[in-house]
Amino acid sequence: MRRLILALGLLAAPAAQAATCGNDSSGFSRWKQEFAAEASAAGVGPAGLQALANAQYSQSTINADRNQRGVRYSLDEFIRIRLGSLDSFASTLRNAKNSNPGFYQSLENAYGVPSSILLAIHYMETGGGRFMGDTPVVDSITTVAYDCRRSGFFTPHALAALQMVDRGMLAPGQRGAAHGELGHTQFLPGNALRYGVDANGDGRVDLYNVADALASTANYLRQKGWQPGQPYSEGTNNFRVLNEWNAATVYQQAIALAAARVDGGS
Repeated sequence: MRRLILALGLLAAPAAQAATCGNDSSGFSRWKQEFAAEASAAGVGPAGLQALANAQYSQSTINADRNQRGVRYSLDEFIRIRLGSLDSFASTLRNAKNSNPGFYQSLENAYGVPSSILLAIHYMETGGGRFMGDTPVVDSITTVAYDCRRSGFFTPHALAALQMVDRGMLAPGQRGAAHGELGHTQFLPGNALRYGVDANGDGRVDLYNVADALASTANYLRQKGWQPGQPYSEGTNNFRVLNEWNAATVYQQAIALAAARVDGGS
């Protein structure tokens, strides 16, 4: 598989006054004007700046952010609510793997991450690409970058999203999840920019293309410390790497358990 990893780390902006955050929509237009100067200094070009100018405050993003309560389910409850059952979920993953075995084997060969893990993440996040979100990514990521609650965390991702627009990695109106997560496996823009892979060789990274998305996911896990050929059950190093993808323990447990069923109990 062709591996074109984009080493496009965010360009550091010169020291400058940060754009003024806010807690409702009233200051968003002023923030966009201030942030445009910050983005331009960070290397964002005309296409990205135009996407920023067109961005709309996403009230649905703020509503989702304010209503976050974390994952408080037991493992059994999480599996029942998110997966139905481990057996049915694993059967879905197995069927997907069998539909294109050469592709999934090529991912394993290139990155050393079992395809069962990648499939479990893919289907956990978006049902295998059936639903990748309904909020424009630029709207959602700029909204949470503007919002005072976690502006420091989301601002680099907002810059990355605008750089992705510049590079043709993200359409200005492309839709994703409530907090700017995008594509088949729901990358945040900064991670997409850093770990994205052009797996289909068309000259650009597109996380809405399944080949690029799954190769990027495998690359992310490998770069975070995944050890090829080693177990991934709870308590192992590879299980701990899953925490880099999602911090919820029940999520990690469900991924590992489902993948083990696909792999026949590995």
